[in-house]
Amino acid sequence: MDALRSLLVEGRTRKGLSLRAVEQATGVSNAYLSQLEGGKVREPSPNILHRLSELYAIPYESLLEAAGYPVPSGGRRSESSRLAARLGPTTAAEDEALADYLAFLRSKTRGRNTR
Repeated sequence: MDALRSLLVEGRTRKGLSLRAVEQATGVSNAYLSQLEGGKVREPSPNILHRLSELYAIPYESLLEAAGYPVPSGGRRSESSRLAARLGPTTAAEDEALADYLAFLRSKTRGRNTR
């Protein structure tokens, strides 16, 4: 459930929305949203996850998987799909910058492991 909480909080934050704004846009109560983000809801409604996925521009399958539901494709989503779900849509220039930064981070990590 931590994965779901992270996706939801990051999605809402990325969009710059308050819980009240999400409530107005989706019809999901502010209290339920708070409990969902706080990890107090054990089995969130797929219908609510669908509404949030549309608002936050997060793939619905990513939210289903994070909530512990079977993913319609029948398989686990790849690491890159999870990263894309967290970041949202990116431009080609952003993709390139992210790849460069990841290469930089990996090179620093390799340097530490050899010392």
